[in-house]
Amino acid sequence: MHVPDGFINAPTSAATGVIAAGALAVSLKGARRELDERTAPLAGLVAAFIFAVQMLNFPVAAGTSGHLLGGALAAILVGPFTGVLCVSVVLLMQGILFADGGLTALGVNITDMAIVTTAVAYALFRGLVTVLPRTRRSVTVASFVAALVSVPAAAVAFTLIYAVGGTTDVSLGKVATAMIGVHVLIGLGEAAITSLTVGAVVAVRPDLVYGARGLRQRLRLRVGGELVDAPATEPAPVPAAARSHRRLWITGLVTSLVLAGFVSFYASASPDGLEKVAADHGIDSRTRQHTSADSPLAGYGVKDVDNARVSGGLAGAIGVGVTVVAGSTVFWAVRRRRADTTSQAA
Repeated sequence: MHVPDGFINAPTSAATGVIAAGALAVSLKGARRELDERTAPLAGLVAAFIFAVQMLNFPVAAGTSGHLLGGALAAILVGPFTGVLCVSVVLLMQGILFADGGLTALGVNITDMAIVTTAVAYALFRGLVTVLPRTRRSVTVASFVAALVSVPAAAVAFTLIYAVGGTTDVSLGKVATAMIGVHVLIGLGEAAITSLTVGAVVAVRPDLVYGARGLRQRLRLRVGGELVDAPATEPAPVPAAARSHRRLWITGLVTSLVLAGFVSFYASASPDGLEKVAADHGIDSRTRQHTSADSPLAGYGVKDVDNARVSGGLAGAIGVGVTVVAGSTVFWAVRRRRADTTSQAA
């Protein structure tokens, strides 16, 4: 759903840029509360994983594909504020290095793909885990539903932005119907990827999943015919190997590299939902050439490497590496800022 340059006029693009900048400022402040010794090492990896999986377009209808947006996944794993930053880092890397998503439309893309998806998904997720049984399975189910809803929510948001600042004269009703219809299907893929990933992490390290914190039920005992809470007990010591993030981090990084460097070659070549709707309804008639069209990695291929498999694989691996470094640097700085603030307060 990367919006290119030319779909949205300059005033609206600038307005969404202001909205995105404000949301990022709020997210940086909020991420200081979310990032700790558990989530900080994971956040950069989450950004890299989202970058990798976004390369895996999957077919959803005849001639149409979809890909992960990632807002729900990031919010549930590392928190909503950190999640906005994760997706924004991915969008920035894609726009600058790979000419994917217009640079003048960066505010539109961050507002739509990072802010809307994360906010909608996490709000729904928290509501669901509040009413569902407090189990790991409930976290997975809530992840599925939240991710499913977040994608058509982003389609609605794009439609509203287009209604305000679209550069072509296309019926808003047609745009809304087409966008929401195809993105409901894409949402099913998003839901499957998100729930499987969250479920896998919850199964091995539930303490690392931000959205699963505080879900452990208190033991209740029957005393004198009434149920009462059992006295709190100290948690059992966790083996040093389980406490370490290294194994999970390495596994996640290797998985991301394999997905971007190898599996992406087999992704669907059909246009994604927005590209298909834009082509069918003439929304793309004023698309401008990307500012980074001459980038050595434009189009997710390495310039001057003729073998398509090697070119795409190298580009994917480079993208994962750059994203994990950029993301980890941002989140390390935010985490350090929190530590400095805490020490000064003490």
